[in-house]
Amino acid sequence: MYDLPVQNLIDEFGRLPGIGPKSAQRIAFHLLKLPETESLRLAHAIIEAKERVGFCEQCWNISEEQICRLCSDIHRDNDSLCVVEEPRDVAALEKAGYRGRYHVLQGALNPMEGIGPEQLRIKELIVRLSNEEIQELIVCTNPNIEGEATAMYLARQFKPLGIKVTRIASGLPVGGDLEYADELTLGRALEGRRDLNA
Repeated sequence: MYDLPVQNLIDEFGRLPGIGPKSAQRIAFHLLKLPETESLRLAHAIIEAKERVGFCEQCWNISEEQICRLCSDIHRDNDSLCVVEEPRDVAALEKAGYRGRYHVLQGALNPMEGIGPEQLRIKELIVRLSNEEIQELIVCTNPNIEGEATAMYLARQFKPLGIKVTRIASGLPVGGDLEYADELTLGRALEGRRDLNA
């Protein structure tokens, strides 16, 4: 339908997560309308990120250095280790005020897509738990089927080691209405209720 370079650009944007065909087309045409300097700035930023950013050798978060700034921070709480699926989850927990250590799995268990424990950073987590004095493993995987399966797998693996394994609560968002909540979310909110007199 379009000239080959334009179609290739649309196709590449369409490969990105969360970008459908219409969005890919809009982004491609927006870039084509930009002055060349702005397009080149975007291209340079992508190339620079790919060349300079890798993964921390300790927690597997994204980092320019071998050990990321969070792992290098001596003021962080060393008693708890928060296990998350992706680096973007670290950013969300930082905004929420968590000040312990992290371990990024680089995904979640998903047998349908061929993602088992071997494809995740679970072996590295086992090494960390044997080398560091962690008191609590906080499992912060997503509240979906894959995240729940991953949380259950980790709990089974590490509970025998005498490490306290906890799971983040899930339920209704602040400002949400009960009538719009699905049964699973409402059920989780009931299970995770807390004592107001405590």
